[in-house]
Amino acid sequence: MKYQVSITRSDEGYSVSCPALPGCWSQGKTEKEALSNIKAAISEYLMVVSESIPADSVREVEVPA
Repeated sequence: MKYQVSITRSDEGYSVSCPALPGCWSQGKTEKEALSNIKAAISEYLMVVSESIPADSVREVEVPA
């Protein structure tokens, strides 16, 4: 899956968030590190959400881009 992320330069490096996943953010000293870190954060976020929803209530839908 692809997610849009917002990346901002800061005094400490780069801050990055995923607007589609509220509260999902990360940072890094370099842009490359920040992007790598947000990928890990998105994976962990989705895993936690997946574990908190009963399997029998889950459905998938496809939304055109």
